[in-house]
Amino acid sequence: MKMNAVDIRVGNILDINGQLFRVHWSHHSSAGNWRSSMQTKLKNLKTGFIIEQRFRVDEKVEKVILDDKDMEWLYKDDSGFHFMDAKTYEQISLSEEVVGEASKFLIAGCKAGVTFYEGRAIGVTLPSTVDLKVVETQPGLKRASATSSPKPAILETGLTVQVPQFVEVGDTVRVNTDTGQYQERV
Repeated sequence: MKMNAVDIRVGNILDINGQLFRVHWSHHSSAGNWRSSMQTKLKNLKTGFIIEQRFRVDEKVEKVILDDKDMEWLYKDDSGFHFMDAKTYEQISLSEEVVGEASKFLIAGCKAGVTFYEGRAIGVTLPSTVDLKVVETQPGLKRASATSSPKPAILETGLTVQVPQFVEVGDTVRVNTDTGQYQERV
């Protein structure tokens, strides 16, 4: 769907030279006798890189409509990551390239959003936090306070995070999926 650049808003998905970008920031600029323009910061949905792009206000841009489906992660094998549609029970397999960084947080039964563009999966969206079990960590220091230095812990997905000294093997911890940081013991 074509639209004027002056109508670009944060959150829009744009097709620029065959690549999809999400608008993270936009500003309409009309300084002095210069031509009006839309200044934007765009995040490439495939690579994650953020670029700055300037458009003339009368320039046409391609706005893309994406389809999101709630799915459940089942397992991983040689053919990829297998997800099941929560409504139709249809199963799909996604490559590691499509799943990306989300693979560090996936456990069996985990709910995730899969984004489709023209019938093809292009990305996986996780909840803001996930609860994961600690499988390996050092013993806590005696008389260590909660604010003392953190220690590394390996979680059930293989992800390593820094946790407080009181966290032990077998504990379940909540991890922020955006930053990959420990939030609390569950």
